[in-house]
Amino acid sequence: MSTERTINKTRLSIVQGDITQQATDAIVNAANSGLMGGGGVDGAIHRAGGSAILEECKQIRTERGRLPTGEAVITTGGNLEARHVIHTVGPVWHGGNREEADLLASAYRESLKLAIDRGLKSVSFPSISTGAYGYPVEPAARIALQTVIDFLAQDDSLAEVVFVLFDSRTYRVYADTLQELAP
Repeated sequence: MSTERTINKTRLSIVQGDITQQATDAIVNAANSGLMGGGGVDGAIHRAGGSAILEECKQIRTERGRLPTGEAVITTGGNLEARHVIHTVGPVWHGGNREEADLLASAYRESLKLAIDRGLKSVSFPSISTGAYGYPVEPAARIALQTVIDFLAQDDSLAEVVFVLFDSRTYRVYADTLQELAP
């Protein structure tokens, strides 16, 4: 099964791996609204990237306050191979009746807009909100991929978007969903 598609002029791919090892221009962090690091992918990115990321997050928080769900900000990549980290806050799953789908789509869209605004050419995403925030992987994958596909169909500034999934089950769900959405 191919886990790569070309949407407009952008390569969209799905890989299993560690997002902190990606060499794209930016990696996306599934952050919490406080931007101070945490568990899961957020903690891993802060640990791997070092204190420069946290220092910039503190600065952003001082200037703007907490980051609302569905919005995104950008910092240095610190010690990461990626030059930048785009921090976005996905929704906590409450059963699907509190605009979770719209907020999750916004997290992906706002991250992509920020990458383009900064002139970046490649971005890696984790599966936002499917860890501690409890969003079920199947609907989250559909929202993530459809949002990215729709965005790339309208804008060809990015050369590459990669979904980096940590475990084989999540990878399989994303791969199957991509096959369905972009056969």
